[in-house]
Amino acid sequence: MHPSEVLFQGKRQPHLLPACDHYAGSEKLMRKSMALQQELGPVFDITFDCEDGAAAGNEEAHAQLVAQLLLDEANQHGRIGARVHDLHSPHFERDVEIIVGAAAHKLAYIVLPKPENAQEVMRAIDIVNKHAAKAGRADLPLHVLIETHGALREAFEIAALPQVECLSFGIMDFVSAHHGAIPANAMRTPGQFAHPLVVRAKLEIAAACHAHGKTPSHNVTTEIKDSAVVATDAQRAAAEFGYTRMWSIHPSQIKPIVKAFTPRASEVNEAAAILHEAEKAQWGPISMHGRLHDRASYRYYWTVLQRARLAGLPLPEAGAALMNEQGAS
Repeated sequence: MHPSEVLFQGKRQPHLLPACDHYAGSEKLMRKSMALQQELGPVFDITFDCEDGAAAGNEEAHAQLVAQLLLDEANQHGRIGARVHDLHSPHFERDVEIIVGAAAHKLAYIVLPKPENAQEVMRAIDIVNKHAAKAGRADLPLHVLIETHGALREAFEIAALPQVECLSFGIMDFVSAHHGAIPANAMRTPGQFAHPLVVRAKLEIAAACHAHGKTPSHNVTTEIKDSAVVATDAQRAAAEFGYTRMWSIHPSQIKPIVKAFTPRASEVNEAAAILHEAEKAQWGPISMHGRLHDRASYRYYWTVLQRARLAGLPLPEAGAALMNEQGAS
């Protein structure tokens, strides 16, 4: 049996995505992002923005531009999604019709902003599926922005929906929804990691995702000049809040985010060595450096290897062999 089959018998395998989700809302920035993805490889996703990050007043033409760029030969890796307008907007279904209808086979996912509850997410999924089916695509993944009181209350129900693969925290809309009860400094560091209501929201979203094997995506850092702030925010999101992915809103943020969420080389080497010995023991318990390991810890180290591969790290020979076994399954 392949490692993933052995380690997750009867259990849900976690859905892993590239660690950085880079948002771009103008043609210039979208093309620049695509060029950078060609250069760096699929170590980060791009989300073409039709909502808050795009200019207002020319929505249909913008959706057509998004579809056109998705079909462009520069979309080499299939790791570009699109954020459409919210379900209550008159532009929502037209966005979906244009983008999914024209480029369903090249689209990595659709991002749904501002749902109020799980029922609204299900309605949006039905509309997306209707247009995807016409274009010959089934089960197009949805990423859901948690930025309203109702969506946070039903985060676990939303994460449980099979077509949802990621929950993102929309911190600015969430703070604004408290009408001044949460101060503006809670949208940025250090307040975003200290204010109890914001901390609660982040933890609820991360917990909901991990309970259902989905990816929690941390909110944006608005600081675009100081990469150290971005790196620190990403490190705290990963180490203290359990996030495995984070937004970027400027090309300079991409590399610090990817680096912060990428396992260290020492972790990758340790994971490869432990799993190599585990395979030789037919996935029974082993002892390494005076510590016991069994399938419970093997699942952790397997995820370390997967995250390293997503980040484009070269794997040790033993780890690469295990990954190749997975690819052959």
